[in-house]
Amino acid sequence: MNPSTALAQVLVDELVRGGVREAVLSPGSRSGPLAFALHDADRRGRLRLHVRIDERTAAFLALGLAKRSGVPVPVVTTSGTAAANLHPAVLEASEAGVPLLVLTADRPPELRDTGANQTVDQIKLYGGAVRFFTEVGAPESRPGQNAYWRALTCRALVAASGELDSRPGPVHLNVALREPLVPDTRAAWPEPLDGRAGGEPWTRLGPAAQRQPALDDLPARTVVVVGDGRCDHAAAAVRLANARGWPVIAEPSAGVRDSANRIAAGELLLGVPQFVEAHRPERVLVIGHVTLSRAVGRFVAGHTCDVVGGHGGWPDAGREAERVLPAVPLAGDGAVIDPDWLQAWQQADELAVRAVSEVIEALPGLAEPAVAAEVIAAAAEGSLLVVGSSKPVRDLWLSAARPATTVLANRGAAGIDGVVSTAVGSALAHQSAGGGHAYALVGDLTFLHDTTALVIGPDEPRPDLTVVVVNNDGGAIFGLLEQGANEYQDAFERVFGTPHGVDIALLCAATGTAHRTVTTRSELREALAPGPGLRVIEVVSDRTAAMSVDRSVRAAVAAAVSG
Repeated sequence: MNPSTALAQVLVDELVRGGVREAVLSPGSRSGPLAFALHDADRRGRLRLHVRIDERTAAFLALGLAKRSGVPVPVVTTSGTAAANLHPAVLEASEAGVPLLVLTADRPPELRDTGANQTVDQIKLYGGAVRFFTEVGAPESRPGQNAYWRALTCRALVAASGELDSRPGPVHLNVALREPLVPDTRAAWPEPLDGRAGGEPWTRLGPAAQRQPALDDLPARTVVVVGDGRCDHAAAAVRLANARGWPVIAEPSAGVRDSANRIAAGELLLGVPQFVEAHRPERVLVIGHVTLSRAVGRFVAGHTCDVVGGHGGWPDAGREAERVLPAVPLAGDGAVIDPDWLQAWQQADELAVRAVSEVIEALPGLAEPAVAAEVIAAAAEGSLLVVGSSKPVRDLWLSAARPATTVLANRGAAGIDGVVSTAVGSALAHQSAGGGHAYALVGDLTFLHDTTALVIGPDEPRPDLTVVVVNNDGGAIFGLLEQGANEYQDAFERVFGTPHGVDIALLCAATGTAHRTVTTRSELREALAPGPGLRVIEVVSDRTAAMSVDRSVRAAVAAAVSG
């Protein structure tokens, strides 16, 4: 067996022993040994392989698989610019704490800096975005290689999972491979290449010392704000809030769905100065990555707050935190509870939700918050919703909906790239674990940014996924920001609005993807019924009207709670 084949087979075997069940591959010559090894593992049912021709799509597909499952997922590419195309997903995985395992094939050292084809400097290509990097030495036919490769694979999986330092995230192994790059059985290997007996990992991680969270010393009038982040922290925060009678304001992708204390219109309420002044908390407890709303940001910055560190980070962008806590505190016995505090927030929430519903119901056609409300209503318990990081996730919050299902978003770096591929990967992982239908809600720019997600080969696993595209022919989010002010209208349309005029139906037809355009709520409800395969529902919207709807909803909430 040649050295490159030996390395690839051992590495893939140890990945499976370490719990890997999904892997993503983009084609290439230098990565050939890894491709053959993954194909063999897939053929034998040891893992499920997904092949994509676009490396960026492949990386975000792996991100989605890992994000939903919580298990490290390797993405394998060849050398050169192929490796660079993984960088956006690596950044998202780093900021969101997703266990992504990046395996980039590379030329051996003697071919670097020589003008060899498809050779760039891949050493620490992703900088500080990865939890662990190593240059896997070019394999050689000599004793000791098996233990080196297996131990290194175990270390990479532990680093990606965050099992040692509570910082899950991406890991990069740069794999130098010499020719031949195809399997052979002509040469004997100088040592056995077997793993541990019984299919066990080469190196096992011992039990971690459990650090007991401190009992909370927070005052009775506390507000809990939960952003995108670790689901265990979100669940702990909800338990604490339920025990203490605190209102919970949670971003759509925060993982909070079973709390009676959740204030559905919380973001809207915090945009009403009179309400904030009348309901000033003594302290704010912040969990996760809170970046979605300026009103929430101002609220956190304007009050004494504690933040809970996520993925080993220091989540205090406003430099206002009085304390950074390593974990969500535990509810202490005998803590003072103020029942009127929660009731006041809940009463205001009822008024706000009613005001939002009245505005949306009175709108003609399919307003964007109405689309979000219909999608979240269709995503029943057991299903999955992946939402775009720009305006759709804000429309979901604007609709004051209460999700009954898992909502995911790429809010780590909050980019629009790779969202459809993330949705495909998340849906595949969700349904592999027995979950129901999956939905994605994205804007037209987000959809166009990742159209190669629709290019799925005939032999590849396909999810049952409905992608709802709100097409307002450009970047509606900018109309809600400073750039959308009247004095900038001469430049706005070209450099921020960015109209594109793409016929999404024709684009879907080119990839053989089912497409339907809907114009009414009844049509949308019918189209959202679960069905097999990947399909696209397009809702044509007006960007100017979308901005007006946002203002109308906020004005109605302000009138309802200030009157």
